[in-house]
Amino acid sequence: MQRRDFLKASLAVSALSLSPDFVFGKSAGGLRVGIIGTGMRGKVLLGELLKQEGVEIAALCDVDGFALKGATDILSAAGRPKARIFSDNNDAWREMLEKARLDAVIIATPWEWHAPMAIAAMQARVAVGCEVVAGVTLEDHWQVLRTQQRTGTPYMLLENVCFRRDVLATLNMVRQGVFGELMHLEGGYEHDLREVKLNSGVPGKPYGGGVEFGDKGWSEARWRTPHSVARNGELYPSHGAGPCAMWANINRGNRFLRLTSYASKSRGLHNHIVAGGGADHPNARVKFRLGDVVTTQLACENGETVLLTHDTSLPRPYSLGFRVQGTRGLWMDVNQSIYIEGKSETPHKWEPAQPWLDRYDHPLWKKFGAAAAGGGHGGMDFFVVRAFVEALKASAPMPINIYDAVTWSAITPLSEQSIGLGNRTVEFPDFTAGDWKTRKPIFALDAS
Repeated sequence: MQRRDFLKASLAVSALSLSPDFVFGKSAGGLRVGIIGTGMRGKVLLGELLKQEGVEIAALCDVDGFALKGATDILSAAGRPKARIFSDNNDAWREMLEKARLDAVIIATPWEWHAPMAIAAMQARVAVGCEVVAGVTLEDHWQVLRTQQRTGTPYMLLENVCFRRDVLATLNMVRQGVFGELMHLEGGYEHDLREVKLNSGVPGKPYGGGVEFGDKGWSEARWRTPHSVARNGELYPSHGAGPCAMWANINRGNRFLRLTSYASKSRGLHNHIVAGGGADHPNARVKFRLGDVVTTQLACENGETVLLTHDTSLPRPYSLGFRVQGTRGLWMDVNQSIYIEGKSETPHKWEPAQPWLDRYDHPLWKKFGAAAAGGGHGGMDFFVVRAFVEALKASAPMPINIYDAVTWSAITPLSEQSIGLGNRTVEFPDFTAGDWKTRKPIFALDAS
C-alpha cells in the first residue's frame, strides 16, 4: 500500500483521525504530567512546568541517578509533592506510561528515543510534548504521524525559537505586510558546540574540561556526539526551519516541495580534540562524518526559497542567522538591522531593527513578557511550555502540531539523503496528503 493510500484508509477508520488537531480533556483537578529525561534540558522544562497553574508533576523517569536527583531536588525546593520515580532500567519509561495515570508527558531524551517514546505515549492516550527532533529516520516520522492520526492523541513539538521575541515580532510584521510579498527566508543553528560535544565525562560538568564523548562523556557528549561521527546532514533543523515555516505558512496554504543539501569537510571536532587532548589521544583517530558547515536549500509551493545552515563544530559567536526578505525590504538578525523601501530613513542603508521590533512586538510578549522574565533561553521556554499546557487545559489544537513536527524534523534524513547522493535534489513528502491547501494558520494569532 502506498503511503497516501495508507493515510486515506487510516482517516476512514475513526472520527478521531479526521484531524491532527483532535483534542481531549484533562484529569479532574488538573494536568498530571510526567517527564522522561531529567538531564540538562529536562530540568529546564521541569522548572517551566512549575510556573504553570493547574499542573502536577506526577512522575519522573531517567536511568541517570545524578540527573534524576537534580530533578527531585528542584521539586523539593519548590515545595511540591514528591513525584513517582521510574528508573530501574531502559524500559522504565514504558512502566511510567502504564502505571502513572498521566495526562501528558514531556520527552527530553536523546534523539533516537523521541519517536518510540512518543509513539508509545500516544498509543497509551497520553498527550506528548516532545523536544526536538521528532525522529531520526524518515520512517520514524511516518510512524509518529500515523500513530497520532490513528489515536488522535495531542502531540506538540517543543520548538522554543518560534516564541523568540524578535521572531514573533517579525511574524507580526510579515502578517501586516511590512515586508511585502515574501521571497526568501534564512535560518539555522550556528552555535559553537565543541565543549558540549566533548567534555570530561564528569557528572554535573557538561561543558568542556576534556575531549571525551560517547560512553566516556556526560550529558550531550554521551549521546549527541556519536551522531556527528555517524551522520552527515542538517542534524538540528527546527530552530531555523520552525520560524521560517511559520512566516511562510508551511502546511497551511504552502508547503516544502524539494531540498538540496551540501556539507563542507570536517575539521572542527578533530582539531578541538588535538588541541585539548593531544594528537595521541584515542579520539584524535575518530573520523567525524558531519561536515562542519551544512547548508540546505528548500523550495516552497508558493515560490519562496528557504536556506538553512547547520554550523556547530567551528569557533563562532552564537547566531540563528535569520533573514526575512520580501518585495518591500528585509530584516536580518545577524546585523540586527532592517531595511524597508520607502520607510527607512536613507535609501539602500540599514537601520537598527529594534525600534521596528518594539513597534510590532507580539501580543504574547506584551501580555506575558514579565512572567517569562528569567525563563530558559531568554523566556522562550516559558512560552513553549505554556502553549503546550494551555492547549491541553483548553482542549484546543496544538499550536505546533504533528504536521509541523514531522515536516521540520524530516529535513534531517532528507538532507542526509541529498548529501549521500552527491547533493542531488530530493522531493519533500507531503505529510498532509494534500490538506495543506485548505488548512489555515493558527500559530500565535493573538495573546491567548
